[in-house]
Amino acid sequence: MKTAYLDCSSGVSGDMFLGALLDSGLPAERLRAELRKIPLGDYEFKQSHVLRAGLAGTRVEIVVPEKQPERHLRDIEQLIEGSALTKTAKERAIEVFGRIAEAEGKLHDKPAAKVHFHEVGAVDAIIDVAGACAGLELLEVSELVSSPLNVGGGRVEAAHGSLPVPAPATAELLRDIPIYSSGVDAELVTPTGAALVVALARSFGPLPPMKVERIGYGAGARDLRGHPNLLRLFLGQRIELGSRESGVGAEAANSDAGEEIVSVLEANVDDMSPQLYGYLVERALAAGALDVTCSSIQMKKNRPGLEVSILCPPERSDALAQLLFDETTTIGLRIYEARRKVLDRELVTVETRYGAVRVKVARRDGRVLNVAPEYEDCQRLAAEKSVPLKEVILAAQLAYREQASK
Repeated sequence: MKTAYLDCSSGVSGDMFLGALLDSGLPAERLRAELRKIPLGDYEFKQSHVLRAGLAGTRVEIVVPEKQPERHLRDIEQLIEGSALTKTAKERAIEVFGRIAEAEGKLHDKPAAKVHFHEVGAVDAIIDVAGACAGLELLEVSELVSSPLNVGGGRVEAAHGSLPVPAPATAELLRDIPIYSSGVDAELVTPTGAALVVALARSFGPLPPMKVERIGYGAGARDLRGHPNLLRLFLGQRIELGSRESGVGAEAANSDAGEEIVSVLEANVDDMSPQLYGYLVERALAAGALDVTCSSIQMKKNRPGLEVSILCPPERSDALAQLLFDETTTIGLRIYEARRKVLDRELVTVETRYGAVRVKVARRDGRVLNVAPEYEDCQRLAAEKSVPLKEVILAAQLAYREQASK
């Protein structure tokens, strides 16, 4: 099974997601065969190679000759449930549309079942969502990780009029997900793209340690000047840092399992607005930081201050040092290397009475030392089922113990 990493530095949409999968080696005929299992009538699946700010990528367009009927959530669920798609693809696609319906329902003060899908209920959106879910399965992807999402800026025209970017539905979908704007005056993340990433990605952050086998580029509809409008997808196998397979030298990795060399960047500030810190964290994680922390300190002249610390791979220290100078008020910082030991980690999914929860299992020499349910999964289920968060966390822990004892 493989790991896929989405580089969303130019945002994400449903057609970009599908284009990236095709560009990374997903056989087009196999994908189209899966999509033909959904009774959607006549449409044309157009795939082409295009340039975006000088870089090549795969563009997907779905052309429908007839006017689309109005669709609600149940209409789309019936289309997908009645198809011959695999069980996994069906469940994932229905979850994606369910998230969109919940977001739209909250915005318009109506139940999710009553939400009328406009652009998102059209054939092209159904193809994008079902195609992405089926495509990940065809490529044998067991884990999808995403970078923070660049949402863009400005305004966008939609069925409800001119809306600020990110559009309200997109913003609602991206609650608790790391996002930022690079200042590009365009809608870079669509509701469909946001729902796909939120529903399918297991985690968000920098590129994980992996042996990359293929890289795909999914092109957006617009060719933005000076900004490659491309979704980049890395496909490969997870590796442990310091292993022979990772290609890291024995000296750098110290040859000990679970041990690695990292850079530590520290800066003391006493004249910075706390508002700047949250933005710094987002930018640092997007730039490759492994962790960002902040501690209260007492500085000269008896002024309270903050010590900002960034942990990162050594090759990212220069870029992150520049980021600290750009985004904080510090005029100097400390950089040193440190050894850190990390436990082997694995994400497993357990079934609870509230729903599926991913659990992070940490081991050393094969022995389980820590078991931690993913907070985002538990938070979502607690909200959906109207139960205390601590009950969902406990249920996930018990479900893992039961599963591990079998």
